Amino acid sequence: MNEVRISTQNIVKQLMTMYPDQTQFRKNVIVDTAKSMGYRSPDFVPLIAKDARVKIGTYDLSASIEAVKPKMNTEVVNTMESAPVAAAQMQSIVNDEHNYAKVDPTFVPWGAFTDVVKIIKSEMFYPVYISGLSGNGKTFMVEQAAAKLGREFIRVQINPETDEDDLLGGFRLINGETVFSKGPVLKAMENGAILLLDEIDRATNKIMCLQGILEGKPVLVKKTGETITPAAGFNVIATANTKGKGSEDGRFTAASIIDDAFLERFTVAVDQQFPSQTVEKKIVIKHMEKFDLVDDGFAENLVAWADIIRKTFYDDGVDEVISTRRLCHIVQTFSIFKDKMKSIDLCIARFDDDTKLAFLDLYTKVDQGVNFDEQETTTEDSNEEINF
Repeated sequence: MNEVRISTQNIVKQLMTMYPDQTQFRKNVIVDTAKSMGYRSPDFVPLIAKDARVKIGTYDLSASIEAVKPKMNTEVVNTMESAPVAAAQMQSIVNDEHNYAKVDPTFVPWGAFTDVVKIIKSEMFYPVYISGLSGNGKTFMVEQAAAKLGREFIRVQINPETDEDDLLGGFRLINGETVFSKGPVLKAMENGAILLLDEIDRATNKIMCLQGILEGKPVLVKKTGETITPAAGFNVIATANTKGKGSEDGRFTAASIIDDAFLERFTVAVDQQFPSQTVEKKIVIKHMEKFDLVDDGFAENLVAWADIIRKTFYDDGVDEVISTRRLCHIVQTFSIFKDKMKSIDLCIARFDDDTKLAFLDLYTKVDQGVNFDEQETTTEDSNEEINF
């Protein structure tokens, strides 16, 4: 019981440090604070007891705070002479690992790649927002630009739950000590790295903590009082499927409307389309080389087929589109099954039946050498071909 009481007191101290003028707390604030310190339910349950509840989900910790205050004041008096040492011990920690993207032999430079390389090479703080349909190489392009220049590259996958703790860091229990562990954003700032915020339009207003960082200026970490100054070369690049205004057609249901003040901090925006047929064929051929199965005719037919579908999509003739990523998946599948129609069938099976059949039928018109029968292989036939 004594250990639980000490743990509870430590949680209260942390809440007092983070919210100095507050005595009433929401349950999620208490729980999140406790968990960030490495504590479990028995440690924070006493703080959310029924007698402390003032309204649904809110608890008054005045009594616990008053009980802890004398002890905290004593600790402050006892450490006045060693203040410089104590301050040094309160500095945040960050892992020493450095992250670099690897050059991918399947990458084909196109579109805004040259511009992204110039921006990174300039080492200026120049935030870039890149939007475009899924699977057209936005993230891959930024990654390969960083790889080409040998720049440290930190990618953060954004989702609706991403918050300040995920981005900037939070309190962690390490070797029995509660310390502030810096998140990927602060790490990128200090290392002068390229920070990629991937799928940023999946975020909520919890990412507004990045407002100051998107100005390229020193940032005060409110949880520690430490000021982080961005090193030379630090830059932020964000990718998204939308332009931050949500998805009206319902294709990206998780896409949110991004605060205009947040978007305004990006210096430029790039709207990336799918590559031309010539470029896309090079990409498909590169992937065929990767799987040691080059078929020039198949590559040309796949690209032509995808181009027709995209044009129809832009004219509102169909609801689905074949991305460059999807073509690469077909190539990979073809390397396994050696069957064109089966490979296409498997890779577009996520579409509704009518769309899938229409796309398969269209491919037979583009590639006169195939028909639907090629992909009609029963389970029994397949099993007979396997030799153990």
